[in-house]
Amino acid sequence: MIGDLAPLPVLLPLLGAAAALLVGRHPRVQRTVSIAVLAGVVGVSVALLLIADAEGAAAVAVGDWPVPVAIMLVVDRLSALMLVVASTVGLGVLVFAVGQGTADGDEETPLSIFHPTFLVLMAGVSYAFLAGDLFNLYVGFEVLLTSSYVLLTLGGSAPRIRAGITYVVVSLLSSLLFLASIALVYAATGTVNLAQLAGRIGELPAGTQLMLQSMLLIAFGIKAAVFPLSAWLPDSYPTAPAPVTAVFAGLLTKVGVYAIIRTQTLLFPDGALDDVLMWAALATMLVGILGAVAQTDIRRILSFTLVSHIGYMVFGIALATTAGLAGAIFYVVHHIAIQTTLFLVAGLIERRGGTTSTARLGGLATASPLLAVLFFVPAMNLAGIPPFSGFIGKVGLLDAGVAVGGWQVYVLVGGAVVTSLLTLVAMSRVWTRAFWRPPTQAASADTAAAAARDAGPEHGQEDDPAGGEEPAEEPLPAGLAGGATSTTTARQTGRRGAWLRHVAVATAAPAGGEGQPSGRAGDSRTPTRPLPAVMMAATTAMVLLTVGLTVIAGPLYGMTERAAGDLRERTPYIEAVYGAEVDE
Repeated sequence: MIGDLAPLPVLLPLLGAAAALLVGRHPRVQRTVSIAVLAGVVGVSVALLLIADAEGAAAVAVGDWPVPVAIMLVVDRLSALMLVVASTVGLGVLVFAVGQGTADGDEETPLSIFHPTFLVLMAGVSYAFLAGDLFNLYVGFEVLLTSSYVLLTLGGSAPRIRAGITYVVVSLLSSLLFLASIALVYAATGTVNLAQLAGRIGELPAGTQLMLQSMLLIAFGIKAAVFPLSAWLPDSYPTAPAPVTAVFAGLLTKVGVYAIIRTQTLLFPDGALDDVLMWAALATMLVGILGAVAQTDIRRILSFTLVSHIGYMVFGIALATTAGLAGAIFYVVHHIAIQTTLFLVAGLIERRGGTTSTARLGGLATASPLLAVLFFVPAMNLAGIPPFSGFIGKVGLLDAGVAVGGWQVYVLVGGAVVTSLLTLVAMSRVWTRAFWRPPTQAASADTAAAAARDAGPEHGQEDDPAGGEEPAEEPLPAGLAGGATSTTTARQTGRRGAWLRHVAVATAAPAGGEGQPSGRAGDSRTPTRPLPAVMMAATTAMVLLTVGLTVIAGPLYGMTERAAGDLRERTPYIEAVYGAEVDE
């Protein structure tokens, strides 16, 4: 059964991408094909998880090659669970993107490009989870990264191109390091098959093992955005369209975390770098959340919290116990769903309020109560408020840490608690500014900022009404220097007039229900587009999914404990590979 189903999470999206490309001139057909393909992947993934949990790990050797020379696809509890979560959130994001494309006329994300690329991305993610050797894990990474380059720069705007360049350079650097690591592993052991490496790496000198482990950890640490290798992420994700940012935040870094879990448990179980991972986890949590607290843009806040909460997963891996790994796996599942949902909500906020800057937003709870609920529930879940799954995952990790003991672990436990509290501060700040405060305060603050800006720029820069900065005017050529003052003043006056007109329209707009006037004087709202029903439905479904994780937390945590037990034992994975059936 595993042999028949294991290749499907990779083959279905690739075949679907080809079909979507062929019907690119027929958007409705393309949307139907894409959604049907991902729905099929969800069904196959659930079947694989049920089989793996009931019968244990299994593998299939693709092609008429002997084991372990053949391309190995391995399905165990960990990989199957990751497939289920990844395909489910991918389907939710795709439905959201369909709603956005239908509402906007596909101006920013043309369907002929978006759908095939998105399906290729999902194929790469699935292949990385199933790969049974380091080289095909590398191939999975490259497939998902190549498609992510296209998705990140959709629309071709200058900010997206700049962010895309940074993302591409960092990704290529990590890929080169990963490829070099694979070459060194093969030179030292004569294989890249993970099951074979589990037996051969332990026979190498300790120094060689440490070098190989360090190189792999650095390569995966870049992909997972572990501090100090995480500086690229907050500048890369916020510029992309909302569906792209959501799937990136939910899945791409977690593939890196998955690779760390797999290699640390299977190849390097002696824990030589566990202390280093603990300090990296602490730094990732604290630096990320401090960056989030300092931001005023919702997408950047979420990007920094994404980095911060990677630290919780690394914490569990560094503990190197069954309880620690179970907590880390549970938190990966939780965080994929939560982070994806929050970025989708951020896309709705931008559509409803015209911006994601908390300095310009206000009154969203009154203007759109449903949107307020859609933000509040996953935000509190991310902060770890009981009884949500975020609280359960954090308590599991903290309990595992206390069980290990030691001053270093207690410092990390304290850092995890502080990070959780600061996450609540960051989420509460977004709530109070964007949703709870009256819109008139936001408009007043913007008007005051505009007045302060026009009072005279300092150091060659002008304050932006959103709380940021605009670059100074470029100097005029020498031959036109005589008109510099008048030209600069005209530009300042034009920008000021445009902003005041914006504020005037916002103040004149009533703050009733969704698109309905309230009839109350003095209310204000930024003029925005309505929220399409499909986008709202997809986001609501994702929020319900995050709540569902809380409802099934008991069985889910039990599954993660069984998966962690298999990882610690290593034998189920190795026996599955050597007993694999050949798929001709």
